[in-house]
Amino acid sequence: MSSTSSGSKSNFSSFLTLTIVFFFWGFVAASNDILIPVFKDKLHLSPVQSQMISFCFYAAYTVGALIYFFISKAIGGDILNRIGYKNGIALGLVISTLGALLFYPAAETASFAILLSGLFVIGLGYALQQTAANPLAIAMGDPKTGSQRLSLAGGINNFGTTIGPVVVSLAIFGSVTSGNTVASISKVKFPYLIIGALFLLVAVIFKFSKLPNKIQTEDDEKKDDGTRFVHSTERGSVFNYPQLVLGMLAIFIYVGVEVSTASNLPLFLTKDLNIATSNIAPYISLYWASLMIGRWTSSVGAFNIGDGAKKILRFVMPYIAFAVFVLINKAVGRDLGVPFYWYALVIIVMIIGDLLSKGNPARQLLLFASFAICALFIGMLSHGIVSAFAFISVGLFCSTLWPCIFTLAVAGLGKHTSEGSSFLIMMICGGGFIAVLQGYLASDNLLGIQWSYIVGVCCFAYLAFYAVKAKAVLKAQGIDFDKVEVAKGGGH
Repeated sequence: MSSTSSGSKSNFSSFLTLTIVFFFWGFVAASNDILIPVFKDKLHLSPVQSQMISFCFYAAYTVGALIYFFISKAIGGDILNRIGYKNGIALGLVISTLGALLFYPAAETASFAILLSGLFVIGLGYALQQTAANPLAIAMGDPKTGSQRLSLAGGINNFGTTIGPVVVSLAIFGSVTSGNTVASISKVKFPYLIIGALFLLVAVIFKFSKLPNKIQTEDDEKKDDGTRFVHSTERGSVFNYPQLVLGMLAIFIYVGVEVSTASNLPLFLTKDLNIATSNIAPYISLYWASLMIGRWTSSVGAFNIGDGAKKILRFVMPYIAFAVFVLINKAVGRDLGVPFYWYALVIIVMIIGDLLSKGNPARQLLLFASFAICALFIGMLSHGIVSAFAFISVGLFCSTLWPCIFTLAVAGLGKHTSEGSSFLIMMICGGGFIAVLQGYLASDNLLGIQWSYIVGVCCFAYLAFYAVKAKAVLKAQGIDFDKVEVAKGGGH
């Protein structure tokens, strides 16, 4: 666990400054799902070609992490320890600014290659930002409440994923009342040029902010303050821990199925439900809002309130998050219609799963993976709005899987925790690979878009297996999550 040299009390205003980058990660990642159908229609791309948007963006995380690793080895020390965490985030924002600027020539020349390059460079900047921001969020205060700060940051990230598709769709297609259903690729440049300017502005803010620039680590072996897991056997290599090795694949698959479900949703909506490209934003927004609904619900346990109030909030919080989704869409003039309000009934299933999990990450991972499998089969076997909402509800069941997997994967690693965490971040590239695989299978001469979601079923089947296997492996190492307090992180 980490702490700043200035002490353990969190500077709330500085922490809110830090959460700006969490918002940007979500805003741009979810907005990619609006770009996919626009470029697919205008450039006549195949489903697998259009999914290269997701592939390039998420592959950049792994490339960025590898660049970081090799540069650190070459200079004989960790990059962030050299330049500082605050400066690292500022540098990452500048790199992302360069990527956003590439959208201008991409839009002017209708170049798919330049668009992909721009997203790749944005992703490279995000990789450095993620590497610095996550541990910094934990360090800005009492280590015991680090997971609560990450939960708040994760909720802000999901706020970005919820409004991103709505704002970008508004910028490309104009207001809903305009009746414009045809997007010009040239319009893509405007929202991303604005985002690029904001990246640069925030980089300057970070550079001159009061955020801590250094993190002083403490040896896990010398201090156990109740927030760590004590392990009986020290192993020479981080790869000697099965929970991490299997967890790396779990992170790869989890991010993959989360992204793939959303990025293939536009094709399903336009092809099988005959929804115009200009009208798909609320559906994409609801998918990402579903992750916000789940994460806000799971964060209730971190509140410093009585048990009775927590029980009430577990039922109230998800509908507060759902109301945020509704208000955002109404603010831009979108009339969601009655079917969207029926989604409130689907949320009840997620609440039941949250209550049954009782804070155990292995149990919650198993339950939510099983619920997601059921939702995908309902989506593949049904038609119309039922199938659409079934696929969208996967977002509810993906919502807490990142912290569940991460918690299980790093449990008991001791002094190898930081190294193990870096390998887990590298596996975010799954968001690109699995999206492309499903896009390939979505071709009419193969499975078709609706049955291509069988890919998601296979992904969640592995996550359910990991929940069972990790529980057994950790129990053999003396770690039982039913007997210890689980510290959950924020989420991807």
